[in-house]
Amino acid sequence: MPSYTKGDVTIQYEEVGSGFPLLVTPGGGLNSLISNWPNQVFNAMEEFKNDFRCITMDQRNANGGQSSGPVSVDDPWGAFADDQLGLMDHLGIQEFFFMGYCIGGPFALKLIEQAPARVVAAVLCQPVGHNSKEPDSMYNSGHDLWAPELLAKRSDVTMEQCEAYLHNLYRVQPDFAYCVSRDFARSCQTPMLVMPDDTPSHSLEAAMELADLAPKAEKTAYPWKEDPDIKARTITQVKEFLLSHVPSNS
Repeated sequence: MPSYTKGDVTIQYEEVGSGFPLLVTPGGGLNSLISNWPNQVFNAMEEFKNDFRCITMDQRNANGGQSSGPVSVDDPWGAFADDQLGLMDHLGIQEFFFMGYCIGGPFALKLIEQAPARVVAAVLCQPVGHNSKEPDSMYNSGHDLWAPELLAKRSDVTMEQCEAYLHNLYRVQPDFAYCVSRDFARSCQTPMLVMPDDTPSHSLEAAMELADLAPKAEKTAYPWKEDPDIKARTITQVKEFLLSHVPSNS
């Protein structure tokens, strides 16, 4: 697979299809990997390759992948956005759609905050966020699963760094979408489609609140993934949502 390097960060990526660019990241928490696609609720790379130039990537320091970089304790969400925008720069892409699964929900919001002129529209599929019944679900999975595997191969990283990193990811803005405030959501003018889920990490309450707060947000049916017919209609809804926002000059 191709990769790009910028400073001390290397990102592995893959692309398929043609059309307006769609950067799409699979779920898996901090282990968001290209190889996760077969196990996602649906494979966006396959579903949308006939309509869009689909681009995906291993996130920085995802175990099992080929992307690497510093553990960015001070600005973890910003570092992910820098990697994603860096990939678009590397590919010569200015404007694009973004679709994020799971942890890709916060990825989408941070990208929109950081580069609103570049993200034309976003889809948040099963986004993570604050769950009042299990508020540390994402922190715990990072601490118990992601961090030990990373530490086993990275002598330059300590558990103390990982704990500070996870704290800044999930506990600094703990009661909503982790990476942006409610005020940002209220002011956001980027069209977005929210696909709610309800698990300890995929917070239904945070997804529904985001869809209510953001002025140009829509949401799919809920539940949508259990019934095959509803799921098929929802996937079509995602495609039609994105196609409706393709810039006229593209």
